[in-house]
Amino acid sequence: MTDTTDSPEGQPDSDPAEPNVATSPPPAPDADEADHADKKHGALRETVILAVIALLLYYVMLTFVARPYLIPSESMEPTLHGCAGCVGDRIMVDKLTFHFTTPHPGDVIVFKGPPPWNIGYKSIRSHNPVIRGVQNTLSFIGFVPPDENDLVKRVIAVGGQTVQCRNNTGLTVDGMRLKEPYLDPATLNADPTVYPCLGPEFGPVNVPQGRLWVMGDNRTHSADSRAHCTSTPADAMNGLLCTGDPMAGTVPVSNVIGKARFIVWPPSRWGGVHAVNPQQNH
Repeated sequence: MTDTTDSPEGQPDSDPAEPNVATSPPPAPDADEADHADKKHGALRETVILAVIALLLYYVMLTFVARPYLIPSESMEPTLHGCAGCVGDRIMVDKLTFHFTTPHPGDVIVFKGPPPWNIGYKSIRSHNPVIRGVQNTLSFIGFVPPDENDLVKRVIAVGGQTVQCRNNTGLTVDGMRLKEPYLDPATLNADPTVYPCLGPEFGPVNVPQGRLWVMGDNRTHSADSRAHCTSTPADAMNGLLCTGDPMAGTVPVSNVIGKARFIVWPPSRWGGVHAVNPQQNH
């Protein structure tokens, strides 16, 4: 007699013909591809960070150390080239030096025009709000000039000195005639030895403390301290300039942005901007 073994109740017999199918998770991404993607994202992140740091450093340099300026007129020829409506010299202006010292006679400086010097100044910004916004943004990082009347001239006399010009004595400071090798007769269309004032006689002007008397090297084409000073009515009738209040014709030292150091553009004009002290024979 043969014993038979029954299957447990409720437990179906397994079908030997039906294979067991194992379910497994989808394969993981290739490790090399994931590593490559991480490196790519990391490199992009580093590039963005470096670009932001570079822009911040550039802005700090423009604000506190140095910045480029475009010469917009011919008032400093032949030292600096420029003309209305054309591309003139682009100079690098040292903004750091005058944090530790004051301008000296002969320095070529860039300064903000005082209020009397801003009459007739026209904004260089577009009336189109979109373009104006782009201009302001580019100005913020130094690619477009600021919307202000920034001027470049040479310091002739400083606070406490007396400047004047007479045809028989020439341009003098504290009674001593100046030596100005940067004046070019061909540029001036006049000989300074024959016409020493290169315009009307003026002064004497007692330069107030903390202010500067500035003039362009292209003396016959420069709206400088002589053009903004005041005269007493009697002297004005006789063609003598700058005998009144000296404040209007002088520039506050606090308005000085910096000292012109180098011509950086065009390449044919690369070189330093020399500070020649016209009082060197004093």
